[in-house]
Amino acid sequence: MDQTQKKLLESIADLHEMPEGAYNIRANGALESRNTTANIDIVTKTDKPGIDIFIKPGTVNESVHIPVIISESGLTDLVYNDFHIGEGADVTIVAGCGIHNCGTQTSQHDGIHSFFMGKNSKLRYVEKHYGEAEVEDGQKIGENIMNPTTIIVMDEGSYMEMETTQIRGIDSTKRITNATLAEGASLVIKEKLMTHGEQYASTEFTVDLNGEGCSTNVISRSVARDKSKQIFVSRINGNAPCAGHTECDAIIMDDASVSAIPEVTANHIDASLIHEAAIGKIAGEQLIKLMTFGLTEQEAEEQIVNGFLK
Repeated sequence: MDQTQKKLLESIADLHEMPEGAYNIRANGALESRNTTANIDIVTKTDKPGIDIFIKPGTVNESVHIPVIISESGLTDLVYNDFHIGEGADVTIVAGCGIHNCGTQTSQHDGIHSFFMGKNSKLRYVEKHYGEAEVEDGQKIGENIMNPTTIIVMDEGSYMEMETTQIRGIDSTKRITNATLAEGASLVIKEKLMTHGEQYASTEFTVDLNGEGCSTNVISRSVARDKSKQIFVSRINGNAPCAGHTECDAIIMDDASVSAIPEVTANHIDASLIHEAAIGKIAGEQLIKLMTFGLTEQEAEEQIVNGFLK
């Protein structure tokens, strides 16, 4: 693995060396390295590109790293990764994709991740997307595209926390998440997103609350700069006695465009659903306060944006 690929790994998975525990590293459309443990098995699919990850019931305090890195220009990569989380397991999965586009063509990664949560299992899922490209005469050449799809099926009493981050270098992304929750299941989604230049980002969440006592909390924070465009759609369907909350907060700057479309549908008398959406510019008093400490206006803006996305 060369220095460019190592840098990408560090950016998307905080890896400075090979991780402990189970891992599967994919580079430029092929398997780079893999390790399994007594409780976590990783198997290559035979019918399509991707892997199956099997986590035994009762597995606790273990992690799985499955980063994807692309350091070629013009490569289109598609994977189907299925995660089978055994009953009573409590694990962390770190995913993500990093692209270093070294040429003028478009590099693209599409990942379809399906999670099957066993009864009373717990999962923390972290996914980071990062891109960079060569610059010529002050202009970036070559485009980076990522289209992640996440499918979540949660059995009784299961819990999943999903953290997704994309703050640099992705020219176009369509992010789709569909989840189905059974009795007593709980899903928390936290999204952080920043676009700049003429980038485009579309996020679409759909959560079906089908079991009694299940719940979800979908939170998105985003910053749109320059001439970029963002669309956020969140749908929560309460089909049982349940609780659902969706929230979108966005900072808009320069000539950017942000559209937030939260939607809640109650199909049961005891479904309790809330939606919130707020889009606005950085408040002038915030800038003035920071500038009194000696920061320039640009430095003050960066401090506010970084704090907002933390």
